[in-house]
Amino acid sequence: MIVDVDSVAHGGHCVARADGRVIFVRHALPGERVRIEITDRKKSFWRADAVEILRASPDRVTAPCRFAGVCGGCDLQHVSQAGQLNWKTQVLREQLVRLGGLAPETVAEVTVQPLAGGLLGWRTRMQYAVDRRGRAGLREQRSNAVVDIDRCLIADDRIQDTDVLKRNWSGSNVVGVVAGEDDQLSVYTQRDRRGKARYVAGPSRVTQLAAGHFFDLAADSFWQVHPLSAEAFAAKVADMLRPRDGEVVWDLYAGAGLFSAVLADAVGPAGRVLAVESDPAGDTARNLADIPGAEAVSQRVESAIATLPTPDIVVLDPPRSGAGVEVVDAIAAAGARAVCYVACDPAALSRDLRRFGEVGWNVEHIEAFDAFPMTQHFETIVLLTPVESGR
Repeated sequence: MIVDVDSVAHGGHCVARADGRVIFVRHALPGERVRIEITDRKKSFWRADAVEILRASPDRVTAPCRFAGVCGGCDLQHVSQAGQLNWKTQVLREQLVRLGGLAPETVAEVTVQPLAGGLLGWRTRMQYAVDRRGRAGLREQRSNAVVDIDRCLIADDRIQDTDVLKRNWSGSNVVGVVAGEDDQLSVYTQRDRRGKARYVAGPSRVTQLAAGHFFDLAADSFWQVHPLSAEAFAAKVADMLRPRDGEVVWDLYAGAGLFSAVLADAVGPAGRVLAVESDPAGDTARNLADIPGAEAVSQRVESAIATLPTPDIVVLDPPRSGAGVEVVDAIAAAGARAVCYVACDPAALSRDLRRFGEVGWNVEHIEAFDAFPMTQHFETIVLLTPVESGR
């Protein structure tokens, strides 16, 4: 059918309506008239792909990748850079208002900002799926089918130059490639995305440099995929929290210890930074071992909070699913003067912000970064303060 496309929606698609039914359309842009093919029918909505553009948006461009629209990895290859930033800004504002309960005027000036480096060649960590023939590729949207590709244009050039996509990987379900500092390049395989890595080329550990600190971690463990993200996020967190000499800091879901290292520098030897991380793969203790005042707490956040000393400031960087009511309530009651929330999912963030508001905290400032060009994803950093104190 032919539809007129309305607004963007969280999830990498736009909204259209036909006969009173909501249709989530991929590969379209607001204001366009498109012919769509229905791909999924639910009781309350349908999903569709735009297969012909009858009236194009000024933000529409020719996708640089020939697999765009087939591979599920990039949602926005058909959108200009300015259009992508506007798309993500609209999604963030809508989620903050609808799910977060913030007033529209509060978020009217919030925008998603670009990081330097452009739209392609930025991703320093790739995981390819392996099909039954042993070919590595990327999955289709909402499917387990593997697209047989010869190159991923958003991957770091060093990754694109490997022969990973030309080799046969029978016996593995996942092939990972990681580009670290000083031209380090690691290739590993896994039976599944959570399984133990088997390294087949390069070092099993890589070094990452950010905010004046080196971080040593297993190649298959978590680190920001955009080469400028870690530095930008660490600087923004420190700028928002304005740590003071001698303060106590909680760094919750600390990972490799990026924020802990930066904040330990700021609070000095008289201060104390508690980096809480339950996953030993984060190597939190290893990376903080030589930083005065910083210590790793190897526990789940939910249980650790009850045993930690009263904080002055808190960094909260939860997984994509968000922190949840239990953690938010515990942080809100802990006595900190400020909390900095780092989020990769605007919906989960907004739900947690609503809860912070319900238990007496204000959203003071919001900034967002396009750390994942060509995709629907972005990162948001929010400063919160208790209502009675202001800032």
